[in-house]
Amino acid sequence: MAGDAMTALAIFVKTPGLSPIKTRLAAGIGAERAEGFYRLAVQAVAEVAQAAMPTLTPYWAVAEAEALDHTMWSGFPTVAQAEGGLGERLDHVYRTLLERHGAVLLIGADAPQVTADLLLAAALKASPFVMGRAEDGGFWLFGGTRAIERAVWFGVPYSMADTADRLLEQLSEVAFVTGLRDVDRADDLAGLRAHLAQLKAPVAGQVALAAWLSGGMQGADISGGVLGVVGDKKDRQAP
Repeated sequence: MAGDAMTALAIFVKTPGLSPIKTRLAAGIGAERAEGFYRLAVQAVAEVAQAAMPTLTPYWAVAEAEALDHTMWSGFPTVAQAEGGLGERLDHVYRTLLERHGAVLLIGADAPQVTADLLLAAALKASPFVMGRAEDGGFWLFGGTRAIERAVWFGVPYSMADTADRLLEQLSEVAFVTGLRDVDRADDLAGLRAHLAQLKAPVAGQVALAAWLSGGMQGADISGGVLGVVGDKKDRQAP
């Protein structure tokens, strides 16, 4: 699905302290541990995204307009998710970055076992659209090089067992990459731990997340920003 310019990679995130974080996971392990997991997962995904540069150009797709310049998101340029439900937010980010890059991948931080090879494989698919299914019936990755009507995004029921299928019903020429298991609830953590242990070349953030999970989810440093080594994002905010 490679476009004429470097493919944009939008990582959908929320800012701790400004939005509720991993509420379904928090119901099982507590809010503090859920936030600890989230920060470690975001760090891991950021490092994987960095490893996929320059073929991919990462962006933080930030839920809160007031957090576009938050220190946590200083590593990559930011783009606002906009107001509304998930369909509206996916539509806005996809449309914004497609105009800039010609090819876009959308992911979240719920599958921190992702690898740079998986992201690059998605970017190099020849089809106009690409999807990575999630085990819960949704998708952990979606990308494309063609515009998508708003009605398609808005008409999909999200967080349902048939979310991916309902989106696929509206599209043609979709390629697929390896499916992954999202972490939404406490019982997803064991599978993530096993997957992280199987990675052949984990980034430092994935090693740290695996150690945190193995250590009883204690002692995570959940202060400060993410990554911080990509460079100054000044004047790189998406419109």
